[in-house]
Amino acid sequence: MAGKWEQSELSGVEVRLVRRKEVGAWKQAMSEQHYLGFRGIVGESLKYVATVGDEWVGLLAWGAAALKVESRDRWIGWDACMRRERLRYVVNNVRFLLLRGWNIRNLASRVLAANCRRLSNDWEVFYNHPVLLAETFVDISRFVGTCYKAAGWNEVGLTLGFTRKRSGYTYNGQPKKVLVRPLCRDAAKLLTAPFLSPYIMHGRAWRMNKQRVPILDVNRLPLEGKGGLIEVLESITEPRKARGVRHSLSTILCIAVCACLSGARNFRAIGQWAENIRADQMKIFRIRGWRRPSESAIRRTLHRVNAQEVDKVVGKWLFEQRLLRGGSVGLDGKTLRGSHDGKEEPVQLLAAVLNEEGIVIAQCEIDSKTNEIPMVPTLLEGIDVRGAVITADALHTQAKTAKYIVEEKKADFVFTVKENQPTLYKDIADLRMEAIPPSAHNS
Repeated sequence: MAGKWEQSELSGVEVRLVRRKEVGAWKQAMSEQHYLGFRGIVGESLKYVATVGDEWVGLLAWGAAALKVESRDRWIGWDACMRRERLRYVVNNVRFLLLRGWNIRNLASRVLAANCRRLSNDWEVFYNHPVLLAETFVDISRFVGTCYKAAGWNEVGLTLGFTRKRSGYTYNGQPKKVLVRPLCRDAAKLLTAPFLSPYIMHGRAWRMNKQRVPILDVNRLPLEGKGGLIEVLESITEPRKARGVRHSLSTILCIAVCACLSGARNFRAIGQWAENIRADQMKIFRIRGWRRPSESAIRRTLHRVNAQEVDKVVGKWLFEQRLLRGGSVGLDGKTLRGSHDGKEEPVQLLAAVLNEEGIVIAQCEIDSKTNEIPMVPTLLEGIDVRGAVITADALHTQAKTAKYIVEEKKADFVFTVKENQPTLYKDIADLRMEAIPPSAHNS
C-alpha cells in the first residue's frame, strides 16, 4: 500500500475526526492491529483517523487523563486538590496506531503533531471546555517514544508500575515512560493559577476576539496586600447593620468584582463563582470560617451598597493596574437599555473604557439639557490618566477638550476628524498625509 507513495507526498497527511459511518471500521482496525486491542473508552473521548489522499494511514484515540501520575503532577506543579478540580483539562493519548504497510519515516510524528494542533478546539466543540495538556504512556519494553519526542512531547519520568482496578491499585512491575505535550502556551501556568483563566472559562469566544468580550484574567490583578483590591474596597461605606453580618463588605465586594471581571453577568453567575472558591483561596478574600458568601447574601449586599461609590473606586483601581502596562482609554457615549418608558427620555451615559479589554472604568449620566462634550472633565475627574492615550470619536474633536486632556490630565489624545470640523478637515487634507505612510520603526 505505502509503496506507491513517495516520501515527498506524505506532506499531504491530514488528521480528522472519525465519521459516524466509519466508527465500526475504525474499532475493528484498532482491535486487530494494536497490540493492546481496543474495547472502548470510558468518559469524554475523541477518535481520529489520519489520511493520505483517500487512504487511512493511522488511527488515534484520546480519553480522560490518568488520575494519579507523580511525574506528570510534579511537572505541572499542582497539588491533589487542584488536580482533582482541573484534571478534566488534561487528555490522554489512549491509542496510537499506524496501519500495516505505512511504517514510513517521519509519518508518525507528523500525524501526532497534526492531531495536537486541532485537539483542543475539537474537544471544546464536543465537551464545552478546552484541553491544555496531553499525556501518554510508552511501554519501554516495546518502544522508545521517538515519534512523540519528534512531535514536541516532553519526557517527564516513569510511572510507578501500578494498574488501577475497581478494588484499588495493583502492582504490575512494568513502569512506563510518561510524556506530556502542552496544547497551548503556558499550559502548566494556566493549570496551576489561583483562578481559572478566561482561556478556560470562556473558550474560543475570548481567545478569538478579546475586544468584544470584556473579561480580565484576575490572576493578573493584585488582590491582597497594600494597594490590593481588598484594601481599596475597605473604603466603601458599609450599608449594613453590624448584627448578623458574617462576611465583611470588602470580602463580598471583592468576590463580586472578581466574578464580574471573569465574565459573570448576573447574581446567579456571581454566586456560582463564589461557590468555586477553593479552601486555600479563602484567605485571599478574608472569608471567615469555612462558609463562602451565598448568592442571596451577595445579592442583598449589592442591592444596598452605594453603586456609584463602588463604580468610582473599582474603576479607578482597575485603571491604575492597567497603567502599569501602558494603554489607552476610549470615551464612549451610550444609551442605557430599558431606561425609556415612552414618557421620559432614555438615560444617556458617557463612559471611559479600557480599549483593549472593553472594561468600563468610569461613567457619568448626561443631563438632558446638554451633550457629551462638556461632560468629559466630570467623567475623568479623580482618575489618574497620566501617560495614557485618550481616544474619542469626531464629536469630541474640540480644542477645549484636547487642552484639558493635555494640560490638566497630562495625557495624550487621538481624535477622529470629520467634516463637522471643516477648517481642520481641510488643513489635514491639504497635508496629504496618505503620501507619508506611518513609520515601521520601533523605538
